[in-house]
Amino acid sequence: MKAAIVTNYGKPEVLELREVQKPSPKENQILLKIHTSSVTSGDARIRRADPYVIRLIFGFKRPRKSILGVVVAGEVESVGDKVSKFKVGDKVFGTTGMSFGAHAQYQCISEEGTLALIPENMSYEDAAAIPFGGTAALHFLRKGNVSKGQKVLVFGASGALGTAAIQLAKERGAEVTAVCSGKNAEMVAELGADIVIDYTKENFTENGEMYDVIFDTIGKSSFTKGMKSLTKKGTMLLASANMGLMIRGGLTSMFGKKKVISGVIKETANDMKFFKKLIEAGKLKAVIDKVYPLEEIARAHTHVDAGHKKGNVIISMNHAS
Repeated sequence: MKAAIVTNYGKPEVLELREVQKPSPKENQILLKIHTSSVTSGDARIRRADPYVIRLIFGFKRPRKSILGVVVAGEVESVGDKVSKFKVGDKVFGTTGMSFGAHAQYQCISEEGTLALIPENMSYEDAAAIPFGGTAALHFLRKGNVSKGQKVLVFGASGALGTAAIQLAKERGAEVTAVCSGKNAEMVAELGADIVIDYTKENFTENGEMYDVIFDTIGKSSFTKGMKSLTKKGTMLLASANMGLMIRGGLTSMFGKKKVISGVIKETANDMKFFKKLIEAGKLKAVIDKVYPLEEIARAHTHVDAGHKKGNVIISMNHAS
């Protein structure tokens, strides 16, 4: 099978397309024929070893998991002897978690993993645009207890996480202000944003508005100024906080009424089933910037590195080629 191999840390050129052995499922695993995946900001950070601590976690000289990618959408080709939740032919989507391996044509995944059946009204490409941003957004919105009537600001609203956060916050009944560039204003408004702020023309921390929740999805807003734009018992959600900011946020929560929530997300199969229901009800839509064949995965990483993608960058496995 074909797979994108990370040969070293560095620029997108460290990725090489190679023929590797097709895996076989263990008794509690499914063998998934992957049709589509995505290149996420997390994939790009690991490839770059940015921040440097990634080397301590994933391998000093190069990633121990040579095939990156966590998002999968595909068809069950075979199952282990003890698998009961899925059958051959099922179309599923989800994530592989810390096992990675999604940037390949096949992957074995535990039936207890973060997987669910793809909604009947959804393509493989669209299905691969849901899990990464969706699970992260849902995790933080739950942690922040976002509820009906609250004023929520989403910073970095046009990215994979931001586009999911807008829709999931609206599903919870919040009033959503989206911060993005002007060229993406129409898109985020169509996703449900009540107010759109063009960050190139206006700084949300200077408009006098107060928010119950500020969700920084990309780690580029001012923490100090953002805290001043929170209500007295408001919550700051930090999806991309570095260690220093995590410590600072923890101390802020400990000694003040305002809360700061960051850290590693948790994702479950129930999350994917929840997304399936929302998609079928028309309450959650996929947002795709570009689709690249697996052979052009370096170009996909280059696009993600640029930091201006709208929604998700999808990888197509092209099994027929």
